[in-house]
Amino acid sequence: MRRTGPTAPVELSPGVRATLVTGYDAALHVLRSSETFSKDSRRWRDMADGTVPADCPVAPMMAYRPNALLTDGPEHRRLRQAITDSLGGVEPHALRGYVEQSADALIDRFAAAGEADLLAGYAQPLPLLVLNQMFGCPPEYGERLVEGMAGIFELVDAEKANELLTRTVGALIALKREKPGRDVTSRLIAHPARLTDEELVHTLVLLIGAGTEPEQNLIANSLRLLLSDDRFAGSLSGGSLPVEDALDEVLWTDPPMANYAVHFPVHDVLYEGTLLREGHPLVISFAAANTDPALAPEQHPGNRAHLAWSAGPHSCPAQGAARLIAAVAVEKLLDRLPDMELAVPVQDLEWRPGPFHRALAALPVSFQPATFQSAPFPSTGVTRAAADGLGTADGRPAGDEASASADRRDQAPPGGRRGAPAAAAPASGWARLLAWWRGE
Repeated sequence: MRRTGPTAPVELSPGVRATLVTGYDAALHVLRSSETFSKDSRRWRDMADGTVPADCPVAPMMAYRPNALLTDGPEHRRLRQAITDSLGGVEPHALRGYVEQSADALIDRFAAAGEADLLAGYAQPLPLLVLNQMFGCPPEYGERLVEGMAGIFELVDAEKANELLTRTVGALIALKREKPGRDVTSRLIAHPARLTDEELVHTLVLLIGAGTEPEQNLIANSLRLLLSDDRFAGSLSGGSLPVEDALDEVLWTDPPMANYAVHFPVHDVLYEGTLLREGHPLVISFAAANTDPALAPEQHPGNRAHLAWSAGPHSCPAQGAARLIAAVAVEKLLDRLPDMELAVPVQDLEWRPGPFHRALAALPVSFQPATFQSAPFPSTGVTRAAADGLGTADGRPAGDEASASADRRDQAPPGGRRGAPAAAAPASGWARLLAWWRGE
């Protein structure tokens, strides 16, 4: 694609035409020029005239929603401020505790087996466990959130999955209106920006979506690098430096969202000889822009000028929290299982297809079996999350129902993998996570 210049014509799915921005300077130009390139997908001409049907697989990731990601100007600033303030109420120390407790509980479930799929058994469920606490989400909502996210990111019955996700988030909002707590959802509801019910739903869908698929990919891709690159050999349990270096490199070379940040020119634009048509989607390839040959000398540990968090007015407002979650998750795993090794050659690992993400299909590892005292899942017992408003739909403390759920899960290993043939596991990583969540 680079031979065509800093942009190239692509199809995101059959019949869905777009222009992919592959150059670093071109990507920055689009991301920072909101007066010329709009995020409002109501400008998407091919969808407006029916060329792209409303039920196409990529629609849930691109079609208009009234949230900060898909608005411009004053409306964007209002919605973004509500997000920034609500997330700002999560203390880093408390967030670290959420992650450590979730990580310990997950590791305890596979530590004695001597082998695990770190994607389905660790990188995928961990962000959801943490988000459930941050957003005051009752544990029984978790399965519906997993199922909704699975359909959207896997492009399988995406329209139905989107409806399920929207319905579940709407129920969470109704619950928090009745019984508010010290959580992100309650703070969004009470924010002076006075978000409407529709804005609340789509803001929470945005935050939950951004906090699951990209976060799991950041964790898994960093673990892959640490376990396969000789530069990190022998130092995996030696502190945070190698983990921080790995995060920087992954954000440069394997960003969790390879292609996204869809923009629409507000008028025809001629950019370096290429006509960018009004209303025709521009998709930023973070992966291509970050690996632009002109930037090769700039890619080194500590340099964070990559575009993995986007740039300009729509840069990720939660990048600090996202990086903290990933770093703690990786450090905790390496500390608990320092002899861990990939179970297959790194070149045999498979990547999940899809137009937007950079995501492993599985991350199998082996290690010396270890036995630990089982830690409760973060939603069980009296935890900081419970004090912050985590409860069940009928207002009871989360510990009662969540403990029963955890007991059911303890009766069977995650996804039924222990002692079962590999072929029996669901093929999709999200399907494996859903099976794990159900205790199957």
